[in-house]
Amino acid sequence: MNSKKIELLSPAGDSERLRFAVLYGADAVYVGTSQFSMRSTPPNFDRESLAADVEFAHKNGVKVYLTCNTLPRNSEVTEFAEYIDYAADIGIDALIISDLGLLSIAKKQLPDMEIHMSTQTGIVNYQTAATLYDMGVSRVVLARELSLDEISEIRAKTPAGLELECFVHGSMCVSYSGRCLLSEYLTGRDANRGVCAQSCRWKYTLMEEKRPGQYFPIENDEKGSYILNANDLNMLPYLDKLFSAGVTSFKIEGRAKSLYYVSIVTNAYKSAINLLETSNYFPNSQIINDLNKELDKVSHRPYGTGFYFTTPNQYLEDGGYIREYDIAAVVIEHKDGMLYCEQRNKIFPNTDAEIVIPNAYRYTNSIFIPIKIGDLYDENGMSIPDTKHAKMVFSFKYIEGNEIDKNIEKTEFQQKTIGTNLIPRGSIIRCLGLK
Repeated sequence: MNSKKIELLSPAGDSERLRFAVLYGADAVYVGTSQFSMRSTPPNFDRESLAADVEFAHKNGVKVYLTCNTLPRNSEVTEFAEYIDYAADIGIDALIISDLGLLSIAKKQLPDMEIHMSTQTGIVNYQTAATLYDMGVSRVVLARELSLDEISEIRAKTPAGLELECFVHGSMCVSYSGRCLLSEYLTGRDANRGVCAQSCRWKYTLMEEKRPGQYFPIENDEKGSYILNANDLNMLPYLDKLFSAGVTSFKIEGRAKSLYYVSIVTNAYKSAINLLETSNYFPNSQIINDLNKELDKVSHRPYGTGFYFTTPNQYLEDGGYIREYDIAAVVIEHKDGMLYCEQRNKIFPNTDAEIVIPNAYRYTNSIFIPIKIGDLYDENGMSIPDTKHAKMVFSFKYIEGNEIDKNIEKTEFQQKTIGTNLIPRGSIIRCLGLK
């Protein structure tokens, strides 16, 4: 196996999701503020909170990349210089840029800052990639429309110092690497400026001009047609092929997605990368099959492999997500046979659940522990019928077993936050059937 380290790059839409991405194994996170970001609708970061989160990430050995990948108009260009000075001051490790003008400003103003050229740039050939490297770009985020063979050729015909990053998981766009005007036409929200309404997920029918109000499905199906709705990407079973093609940064899509999504997907991919870096049997591993099942337990559309092997399929039946599991709580402390948790969804006594432990595959044969949640208690130890209040603290009995060795080697972050408890702080409790 190639000795070059693989980076897992996770999305972080706000401070909480950044901290869970770090806990669950990200090597780097990508973030944004309300300025210059292709995801302006998540909570995002304000300047003060981002500075503190960059410091937190760095203390735990995780890099932070700042997205500046919108297509700026004339009035915004002058704001960019001040914005990247702020980014440098707080220790941002790289800027993700899509615009050549902003690239020029960044290289002149911050010559030592790493620049990653965004997928929005539409990099689909080795000549463009090599030219960007000559212009000072250290990494290119390749367009999602490329096949594995095309990526291999780009790797072979570009300087060895140029890093290649590709998306491995998450939502796909019907347009070319996100350059879409459909949302702006229908809602006035410009996808290229971070406010996409996801109009491609909607159901579409035909209406004949002289028959107003009569709608005809484009397909012979009573559900109508979702011909623009792309399958989600899932490349976890094929990370070895991406790595062999020359990709060393695996990127998870989803800055607008939940803490639960970020944690579970990061956990699964980090576990797979650990296996990839240590095993020659990656494609046939039962562990990989188990990890792939983990990805079915987050909100998703039917999965596919994008353009890596062939032209992707569209999901024609529905515009919504498949969501059978969801987060119930986050573990605060495991003490004296009790699990103390913070509520994230309403649950009841005698509920079947699973505890997902960060990086569990380093230590056990399973990424989660099935449990039965018995009687529930509030933060004062009083019996309660359910956990109906948002983010309330509650507890239930959980007797320590032998699922995980207490003497496992913990990361610096875990050592500081969870002590020697069996179930670490930040572990996720999930249940089937929560909506």
